[in-house]
Amino acid sequence: MPRITATLLVIDDEPLNLALLANLLKPHHRVLGARSGALALALLEQERPDLILLDVVMPEMDGLTLLVRLKQNPVTADIPVILVSALGDEVDEELGLALGAVDYIVKPIKPAVVLARVRTHLDLHEAQQRLQQHNAWLERTLAQRLHDHQLGQDVTLCALTELIETRGGDENSPHTLRTQRYVEAMASWLRTHPVYGVQLREPALSMLVKAAPLHDIGKIGIPDHILLKPAPLTAEEFEVMKTHTRIGGDALRHAIHRALALHGDRPSAHHPLPDGVRYLEVARLIATHHHECWDGSGYPDGLAERDIPLPARIVAVADVFDALTHRKPHRPAWPVEEAQAYVRAQAGQRFDPIVVAAFDAMQDRFTAIRAHLAD
Repeated sequence: MPRITATLLVIDDEPLNLALLANLLKPHHRVLGARSGALALALLEQERPDLILLDVVMPEMDGLTLLVRLKQNPVTADIPVILVSALGDEVDEELGLALGAVDYIVKPIKPAVVLARVRTHLDLHEAQQRLQQHNAWLERTLAQRLHDHQLGQDVTLCALTELIETRGGDENSPHTLRTQRYVEAMASWLRTHPVYGVQLREPALSMLVKAAPLHDIGKIGIPDHILLKPAPLTAEEFEVMKTHTRIGGDALRHAIHRALALHGDRPSAHHPLPDGVRYLEVARLIATHHHECWDGSGYPDGLAERDIPLPARIVAVADVFDALTHRKPHRPAWPVEEAQAYVRAQAGQRFDPIVVAAFDAMQDRFTAIRAHLAD
C-alpha cells in the first residue's frame, strides 16, 4: 500500500543547503523549510511534521539547543529528528543522539543515504504511532471491561442487599447502606492509625466497604416468626437468631468455592483467591464475626480482641449504632446521643476501643449520612 505523503520540516540557515534537501525530498514528501531555530519554533505552532531534518551549526540558536527545546515540549517531543551536520566527529554524533536525535547524517549529503534514512525513520515512526494507538485502544477496552465487571458486581450486591432488607421487614429502611457508609467513614479515619492503617491499604479498604452490606445475609435463613417477631425474643428464639452468623458465613464460603470450581480455580496458600472474589471472603469474615465482642463474650466463636477480624470489628460498631438509632418492631429508636453514649461505654467490652475512637472522630460524617439516608 503506498504511503500517505508525509510532511517533513528542513531547518538550515544556509539557503543552498535548504534548497538542496527540499529538491531531493519534494518528489516524495510535503516539505516545509525554516532558516533558523526561532522560525522553526514559530512554524511548529501551526504545523505538525512527521519528521525533522535539523542542521547542527546555525547562528543564534544552534541545532542542539533547538533539539533540546523540541524534546522538552510535549507537543513536539515525539517528532523524530535527524541531525544533518558537517561536524563528523564521533563525539558530536554521540551528543546529538544522547539529546534525542534518531539519526545523524554528515555533510556533504549523499542523496540515496538521505532518502533511505528518511524512509526508515518514517516507517519506524508510523509503526510506533500504530503501536501507541493500539495500546491506547487496549487500555480503553480493558478499562471498559473492568467497569462492566465492577458494575455487574455492584448490581448483584445491590440485589442481595435489597433481598436482605426485604426479608428482614426493612424494605423501606436503608440500614445496610447506612451501615456501609458508616464503615467507610470509620475506615477512612483508621487508615491513619499506625497499626490498623496497614490493614486498610487499598484494595483492602475498597473490599471492606463493598463487603459491609452483606453482614446480615444469614438472616435469610432465620424463620419469619423469629426474624419478624414484634416483641423481644425469648432465650430459645435468640439462640436461633444467633445462627444467622454461621448461616451467612457458610453461604458465602460455599458460594466462593462453587464459583471457583466452575472456573477450575483451586486457591491455596501459594495461590490465593482471585481479586474478583476476595471481597466475598471479606464479606464471609464479616457475616460470621460481626457479633463477636472485644472481651470474648460474643458469638459464634467467642473470639476476643484482635483475634476478631478487623472488618468485623468495624462493621460491629456501625451495625449496632444504626440499629439503635432506628425503630424496630419491638422498640422505638434510641435518641442519637444515647446511642453514642452506649457505643462509647462499650469500648473495651463489646467494641474495639480504637474503632470506637474512629466512631467518635467521624460523628460529623455520621450526621450527614443519617440525614441523607433517612428512613
